Amino acid sequence: MYLTYTVYVLILALFIWGGKFAGFKKDQFHEDSASLDSFMSLRGFAAIGVILHHISQENSFQMANGYGSKPGELSIFVNAGYLFVAIFFFCSGYGLIKSLETKPDYFNGFIKKRVVKTLIIPYYVSILIYGILRFASGERFAPLQWVSHLLGFSMMNEYGWYPIVAFFLYMAFYLLFKNIKNRKLCYILMAAFIIFLGMLFCVNGHFTWWAGPKNWWLGPSPLHEKWWAQQKVFWFSGEWWINSCPAFFIGMLFAQFDKQIRDWFRKFYWGKFALVLLATLTAYVLSGYGQMRFGWWTEFNGNGPDIGKKIATYFCVIPYSMLFPTCLFTIMLKYKVTNPISRFFGKISLETYMMNLIMITVFRFLLYKPHPQYGSFPIYKAGHYNLAIYFVAVFAGTILLGLLYKFLCGIIQKRIK
Repeated sequence: MYLTYTVYVLILALFIWGGKFAGFKKDQFHEDSASLDSFMSLRGFAAIGVILHHISQENSFQMANGYGSKPGELSIFVNAGYLFVAIFFFCSGYGLIKSLETKPDYFNGFIKKRVVKTLIIPYYVSILIYGILRFASGERFAPLQWVSHLLGFSMMNEYGWYPIVAFFLYMAFYLLFKNIKNRKLCYILMAAFIIFLGMLFCVNGHFTWWAGPKNWWLGPSPLHEKWWAQQKVFWFSGEWWINSCPAFFIGMLFAQFDKQIRDWFRKFYWGKFALVLLATLTAYVLSGYGQMRFGWWTEFNGNGPDIGKKIATYFCVIPYSMLFPTCLFTIMLKYKVTNPISRFFGKISLETYMMNLIMITVFRFLLYKPHPQYGSFPIYKAGHYNLAIYFVAVFAGTILLGLLYKFLCGIIQKRIK
């Protein structure tokens, strides 16, 4: 577990480096806790967390001794991915409302600047990159699969779902807040739309369960050979698409009532912080209960898609995705961190997110040994040094590829008239 402890120490050092404590007195607060620089660093920490989450999901990291009898390396990050993405959504929702309130004619050019340049172009550039690399690696797709992948209707990059969800959230914000004067109604409709996205997954499930007889995926079926019947192929085919979206709505509310919220915390801050922390811990317990009692992967219970249990899980999980960034916002009123590393990752957060899967895949030879019967199995060198090399290689490769990806997107974005 030396790698895990080393990572924990490095993260702790990052939280200390550049950290500023406002003070214990009731009138000592960071008035700039939600500034662009503060949120940039917060996004940077979230970007680092996402990379750690993706690495921790590799089987070699989940099986500390090769048998899974003890927690694996970086095990704390295995199920934390959606919380890091919730930070992104919270910051995005907050930023949209603040921009709407402070920038005249904010919606002029909104589609071009906030949708086309920051979401659509990066999404399709990533499709081209992954398409070229997958073809070069020897993968061959059916013609219809090529068309679907290149059009973006199915996932060439299974990690590339964030721009799609953000696109829908941004468009909903644009259409509602631009055309409806009643702000309260806008928020109600925005909340309803986010729940609608959640229901899309709950009905859609993890794959095309409706394409054959009940429970076809549990036994022999020709559908197992169809590319479109596999997991992670189409939009909203996974709980990770929707379980962090409610944080977008919370970010919008915090921006709308920023002054009132700050004024409320000024009186008896530590007691109110304790309440927020208790609520967050309660939501964490509820989230765990919902996932254990009902579960996301209900297709494998033998009861068909079992949509109702997915819905129950969804409503058990969303309080935690909303309260987690709320708790961070509360902490940042007193303690915030900005340093060169957090700002750097904040500036390339989307780029590292989109390119991470390539590096995760390229360096897997360090983790697995081919097996004639079972495909591959994890290998462990003394002290898990091969896991440490993999960790460093993935991080370094993701940064370099992310910078190149940012450069390519920038060239195209500058040519958009």
